[in-house]
Amino acid sequence: MIEAGYVRQMARYNAWQNRQITEALTGVDDDVLRADRGAFFGSIMGTLNHLLWGDTLWMSRFHDRVPAPAVPPSEHLTFTPTFAVWSAERFRLDGAMRMWADTLRSLDLKRRLSWHSGTMNRDFRQPLETCVVHMFNHQIHHRGQVHAMMTAAGLQAPVTDMVFMPEDE
Repeated sequence: MIEAGYVRQMARYNAWQNRQITEALTGVDDDVLRADRGAFFGSIMGTLNHLLWGDTLWMSRFHDRVPAPAVPPSEHLTFTPTFAVWSAERFRLDGAMRMWADTLRSLDLKRRLSWHSGTMNRDFRQPLETCVVHMFNHQIHHRGQVHAMMTAAGLQAPVTDMVFMPEDE
């Protein structure tokens, strides 16, 4: 399905996208970030927290150096209390994701991952590569929602086209 090079590329893309979002939203009033914009998770901040919480959960399953989220699923929309805390935690997790991806071998992706979903209240077992693709697709989906909410709020949304990602990212 995928190779380790794909994971490294997507980890780079994820970090680049999150860095651009951070730069674009730094200094934006908290009321703008928390305004309900009719998206699935309501606000820009709620969606960013959902993404960070989900990425933290998946990475804790993939890599033993990433601890599981410190809050239960019911609190994912308030995972971080402020944009500044979100920015710091996002930067930390994106670095951990890139370091994990840099050590990954294609063969590692063929193993099966087992976990218990508290949300679904059942056990799952899937190929790691399927779970990794899911994590990256989940990021792209919800960052698209953030992009739309930024645009609707009159904010400058970042470039999202992977083909324009700088080589040094």
